[in-house]
Amino acid sequence: MSFANLKKQSSLGSLTSKLVKEVEKMNNTSGGADERLWKPEMDKTGNGYAVIRFLPAPNGEDLPWAKMYSHAFQGPGGWYIENSLTTLGQKDPVSDLNRELWNSGQDTDKEIARKQKRKLSYYSNIYVVKDEMNPENEGKVFLYKYGKKIHDKIVAAAQPEFEDEQAINPFDLWNGADFRLKICKVAGFWNYDKSGFANPSTLAGKTDAELEATWKECYSLKDFTSQSQFKTYEELETRLNSVLKVTPKRPDPETLEEESTSQSVPNLRTGFGDKVESLKSEEDVDLSYFAKLAEED
Repeated sequence: MSFANLKKQSSLGSLTSKLVKEVEKMNNTSGGADERLWKPEMDKTGNGYAVIRFLPAPNGEDLPWAKMYSHAFQGPGGWYIENSLTTLGQKDPVSDLNRELWNSGQDTDKEIARKQKRKLSYYSNIYVVKDEMNPENEGKVFLYKYGKKIHDKIVAAAQPEFEDEQAINPFDLWNGADFRLKICKVAGFWNYDKSGFANPSTLAGKTDAELEATWKECYSLKDFTSQSQFKTYEELETRLNSVLKVTPKRPDPETLEEESTSQSVPNLRTGFGDKVESLKSEEDVDLSYFAKLAEED
């Protein structure tokens, strides 16, 4: 930004307005809901419908989405809801534990591993074309969190299975397509099977100048996968021990040398086998919570 533009913005008060919005955004993300995020809502019949348009990668970034792995499960000591370090290609204590449980060959251990498995989510910038439940959102840019099922539809649109189907770039402003989000409940969970892309068209019939203005409203996606968004392995392991109510085993001084090369993760299983039935009943009670967590799948 040039000095002349800086002065001009000062006279218009636009910079002050932007700063105020950023402060409000920070306050919202630190306490309540993130107002940058858009979520569809169900109507009285239990269905949901909206039309959105996926937007290109923000200026200076390569991908139009951010990929995130996380865990959300309940143990005897409460809920474990944390971002997984596997997002960054690093070791994560829950994944290490789940691998050990799965490889044990015991069905009870596999059941626990399934309940503690990673959840895959994506974040993209979207333009809300139609939102009957919240019409004030229409014509605005938001971040949208969605799961593998919707991401698979995006990939299928770009790489169609049959040769008579037209390939499109869903994130293109000119030749992309609106996404018709159709949601219904199946077995208590949100289902997106009926959702799909419309015919290719320019976003909202906008001019190039209007499209550029919309694109410049996109939020950064790389922030989601920055190291600052993740706890360290040790911090996550401590939290996991607390949730599973497991006290790390302290090695006997005589065997300390032998155990010095062992990982701390195996200790997480100590005394956990008898918690299977307990966890099962607790998960049944909190099924509605998992339904909310799985809305975007």
